[in-house]
Amino acid sequence: MSILRFPKKAAATTLMLVFLLPLGGVFALTPQEERSQLELELQQLEQQIQQYEQDITKTQQEKKTLQNQITIVKNQIAKLNLQITQSNRLISDLKVQIADTSSSIDKTGRDIEDKKAQLGDILQRIYEEDQKTALEILLTGSDLSEFFENLVALDSLNARNRALLLDIQDLNVYLQDQKVSLETDKQEEENFVKIQILQRQQTQAAKAEQERLLQQTQGKEAEYQKQLANTRLRAQEIRNRIFDIVGVPDAPTFGEALAIAQEVSARTGIRAALLLAVLTQESNLGKNVGQCYMTDAATGGGISIRTGAAIRNVMKPSRDVQPFLRITGELGRDASKTPVSCPIPSVGGYGGAMGPAQFIPSTWALYEKKLKDILGRPGDPWNIKDAFMAAAVLLVDSGAAKQTYTAEWRAAMIYFSGSTNTRYRFYGDSVMAIAKGYEDDIKALAAGAGKDLALQ
Repeated sequence: MSILRFPKKAAATTLMLVFLLPLGGVFALTPQEERSQLELELQQLEQQIQQYEQDITKTQQEKKTLQNQITIVKNQIAKLNLQITQSNRLISDLKVQIADTSSSIDKTGRDIEDKKAQLGDILQRIYEEDQKTALEILLTGSDLSEFFENLVALDSLNARNRALLLDIQDLNVYLQDQKVSLETDKQEEENFVKIQILQRQQTQAAKAEQERLLQQTQGKEAEYQKQLANTRLRAQEIRNRIFDIVGVPDAPTFGEALAIAQEVSARTGIRAALLLAVLTQESNLGKNVGQCYMTDAATGGGISIRTGAAIRNVMKPSRDVQPFLRITGELGRDASKTPVSCPIPSVGGYGGAMGPAQFIPSTWALYEKKLKDILGRPGDPWNIKDAFMAAAVLLVDSGAAKQTYTAEWRAAMIYFSGSTNTRYRFYGDSVMAIAKGYEDDIKALAAGAGKDLALQ
């Protein structure tokens, strides 16, 4: 039996996408054709997104009026909707790849089982022949030629045995490669789902902002300009804003979070605004942050803190369970009652990220020594100050201390996925936009503080 070899992410011919024609007929696209179609759509979407970016930039450079601000927000909403469509296309493409890989894994598994059965038959026959004595062979054979024919047959069985063993070894290597490929595909799909969550959150926020601005259109341009210029009111608004880090007791106000970020910035060289932006993005990624307990060390399963329902894949057992048990043990925490992130149900990946900075245990373990050297004690992922410092250390390792746009964008991308894969650029772009907003907030606070001092 020959070994069937598929290239990575090869298309399974059984996977066909059927589309209804206007006249009621049907035709089928192969996965290769569908991927080509998706890639063409993605190119067109990318061009439209770039056009919206240019329109937004151009409008921002014009005089700040209420109508211009509404136009900017409308374009931002349109751009976000296109990016959501783009993510949907990418997820569809990945699902085709995952289905192909799964099909290939199933086929390889069946091939291995077939070859094992053949190998078992051969080994049984070799064993039976090997148990015969020379006298038995001579007595049972009708003549000498039959004796030699048996020897030739036995030698042939041994040769087939060796060939089957090599086939099984090759199939096992291929199977492992396919499993790694499948895991990579699933991780990529999980990343896109996370990005979609962020895109939808930003669209909702932009729509709310548009509604607020539209309420000011009726003869209130002067009031808008007045509010725009009033830095003291702006500073007070910022001071009162809650820095929302889900799953962290006693979450700090923006002012408290800024003080922590500035202290960490002074020690690491990471801009306070960038650090705040990364942690904001990570907390926004999940209402699932800190909403699960890992209760089964063997499987990595656990429960929902909110509902008590059983949750699979709270933590990857082969990668994160043992580091998690060690980290919580050293900190004197009950591992089964320490909150971690839940998996995203629609993807089927793993949760297990810890605290505000959302480090998975195996990644936290890589930075423990550096944190201990800086803090003078073991770091605690659930301690807000330690989480800020851990995030900063990772960003330093990723080059963000250079404080250029490109360096910070790359570091944010690495923080998200461990790579600078431009398919995830929404994450890096979003972090940098949030950082720009925080930088403006910090300046507004400083300006407000300066006016307060001048009035004293």
